[in-house]
Amino acid sequence: MIEQLRLTCDRLVSHRQLACGHSYCGIPVHGKDIFIYSNTDTERKPLLLTGHHGDISAMTFGQSSRRLLLCSASADYIIVWDVEQCQKRSQEGKIAAGTIVGSLLGDVVHLSFCSSDERVAACSGVTVYILSSEKQEVISALAGHLGPLTSAEFCPWNKHILITTSEDRTFKVWNLETETVCYQSFVLSASPLISSAFLEENRHVIIGSTDGQVWCFSFPDDHKCELVTKIEIQKVERRLHNSQQETLGQQAESVKQLPADEVEISKPILKMAPWSSFTDTTIPERDSSWLCVGSSDGLYVVNVATSELLTVLYFRDYPNLSLSVAGSWSISPGLDNSLHLCELEGIWAGDEGFSVFPSSPLLLESPLNVELKKKEANHPKKKGEVKDQPLVFHSVARSSGYASAPRKTMFSPKTNIQKNPFFKKARKNAGLLLKDYPGDSTAPIIPHNHLSIASKPVHCIQYSGDGKQILCGLGNSSVLLYKSSLSGNPAVYTGHDKPVSSVSWSLSRQWWLSASEDRTLRLWSHGSPEPAIIMANSRFTKPIRSAQFYYLDKFLLFASGPSLYLYLYNVDITRDDIKRYQQRSVVKLAKCFTTGSATDITAMSAANDFLSYIVLVCGSDRSIQVFDMNKGVVASKLADPHSRAVHCITQNKGSMFSTQALDSYNLFLTSAVTDGVKIWDLRTLRCVRRYESHLNRCHPCSSAFSPCGQFIVSGSEDNCVKHRQETAGYLSVSAPFKAYVYDIRSSGYLHKLQRHSDTVLSVTFNPATPEVSGSALKGGRPIWEETVCSSPPSFPLNGMHVSN
Repeated sequence: MIEQLRLTCDRLVSHRQLACGHSYCGIPVHGKDIFIYSNTDTERKPLLLTGHHGDISAMTFGQSSRRLLLCSASADYIIVWDVEQCQKRSQEGKIAAGTIVGSLLGDVVHLSFCSSDERVAACSGVTVYILSSEKQEVISALAGHLGPLTSAEFCPWNKHILITTSEDRTFKVWNLETETVCYQSFVLSASPLISSAFLEENRHVIIGSTDGQVWCFSFPDDHKCELVTKIEIQKVERRLHNSQQETLGQQAESVKQLPADEVEISKPILKMAPWSSFTDTTIPERDSSWLCVGSSDGLYVVNVATSELLTVLYFRDYPNLSLSVAGSWSISPGLDNSLHLCELEGIWAGDEGFSVFPSSPLLLESPLNVELKKKEANHPKKKGEVKDQPLVFHSVARSSGYASAPRKTMFSPKTNIQKNPFFKKARKNAGLLLKDYPGDSTAPIIPHNHLSIASKPVHCIQYSGDGKQILCGLGNSSVLLYKSSLSGNPAVYTGHDKPVSSVSWSLSRQWWLSASEDRTLRLWSHGSPEPAIIMANSRFTKPIRSAQFYYLDKFLLFASGPSLYLYLYNVDITRDDIKRYQQRSVVKLAKCFTTGSATDITAMSAANDFLSYIVLVCGSDRSIQVFDMNKGVVASKLADPHSRAVHCITQNKGSMFSTQALDSYNLFLTSAVTDGVKIWDLRTLRCVRRYESHLNRCHPCSSAFSPCGQFIVSGSEDNCVKHRQETAGYLSVSAPFKAYVYDIRSSGYLHKLQRHSDTVLSVTFNPATPEVSGSALKGGRPIWEETVCSSPPSFPLNGMHVSN
């Protein structure tokens, strides 16, 4: 941060709106006059503008590139100046003059031009005046706030839309053509709202208050704003400070520390501007969510998509600055500012990340190289066994025909054979199995099916790899196996003593796992009512939180307490009628890993559809640890990804019916109570977007990516489930009552799925078709589908739900 110009005014101007443009800046002098300084040549004599009779209270430059306009306001006049014309008249020895566009409008506190500079908005009292910039004309006067206005901004992509903030702690969206209110917000804070800004790329509006809070709202075409995220500057500043201390360790001198004895003060949001205004013409895509926030102690750069603070430029860290506390900000859009991307590029790059795909072969000592020696079946030979076998397998051999009479009737083909429709139907169904997942499908929003399961909570659900069957782990310690359509009676599997916490299909779909709070894990053979493998609770001291197949079904991977277990297994479903309860299947511990801080594991995720060394583990200490199973070590650790412990972590694994870009498989998401859902990039180990429009205050909500990668679904406690659209797949996150569909590229939700009447504990997507299924706390399972609602099923419509 470099100080280019320093001026001493004879009057207090710290809390007035100052003007700063790409080439010039304007400062009031002697109360009623204006000095225009050149930003490129500060030694040049300033341009003097006179014409006001009262003290100047607000100034702003225009936004058009055709000509540079300056608007200034006092209690008597509002004047628009053509800076280039005034500069020319001054050089000719003439007095620079402007155009009076308003008079006697009161104490104007804020001015703003529209994108074309045709109109000017002036805030005075509880009224905002829309003025013509060419002549003295009040186009409209808009009043509706209960307190004095603090700011007004034109929508950059629609000049007929205006947003205003007020000391009554609300903001309004105005339609200037009809002079009506399109949207009025609720009371956002206990402190006045004083600033606003637009993010044009994401179609978001940002609101700031005097107590350091920033709200991001979606701004759709109907102008019905929905809250996307809320950021408290002091909270994210403290989080950034803590993360810097943990990263640099003892190198505290290089960290911008907060003095321990410093009294916390509020950080008013004085001015906001998108970061893309400061970058080069080739703007990285990620910059569209970066926001510059000017406060009293410095400049904060915030990533609105992740609700994270990227960096802070404190005044106190630059001794050459004469400024210690700011009363107002004016941020100039342009390419030649003192803010450069070099510092933030290093922040964004961070440490070298990982890839979900292997980049090197297995090490000789790798735990993944361990093999299980399979014992050959020893079948004793029976006594009296016939050793020699006849050459023919029939008791009577057919004659060769030499002794029979010659054949007189020649061969005639059969032409009246009826085709068997069974094979035609089979071929038709076989074609459906090979049909690709529709990459351009819309979000599942139409209720399709609803099933009640004896009022028992469904803790976990998962589709099979072909999408034909679905497993449901219940709170009554049983597991149900349904057809994906939920038609017919399910297969019931019992044996656990406590609620089932996790179910998982094998890649071959021949086996599936169930883990329970009773500290047991069972491996079931498809179609057999008895488990092929039972791992008893004597092996584990704490409940098994998550279990799955790993490394193309080679291993069983699950977590219990602070330990991560990797087991080899061999399934033998043959039974001895006499020793019926003797288990012939074999399991062998390949490796047991312990989390770095010995904290209990709350969630775990690994890819089984393809070879991958990466296993993601979440701990009760709010950390995320990346295990490299090839080396058998914790490769990296994220200290505080959420404010609460992560209860769900899911990787983007796709399905056999869809193909995504390779980089998309490096995405994973995490969920935590009261802290929303975050999507992370494994390559940088940084959060790339945050979703918190849904309500999640107390229930642990599961999550899952969809096969196509376009949407994310999240449950909520306000009677709906939310979908988010993504560039790589569906994601489903369950929570009470509703589901929301989000656009992954903007943090704003697309649809609300309503059908549940109770808390949704788990939601998952069908890997073969655009269909999402959710399970509720009291045993309901709804299904939503993509476009068409089928006929109602015969069972009661008061529980379980599926959606296409």
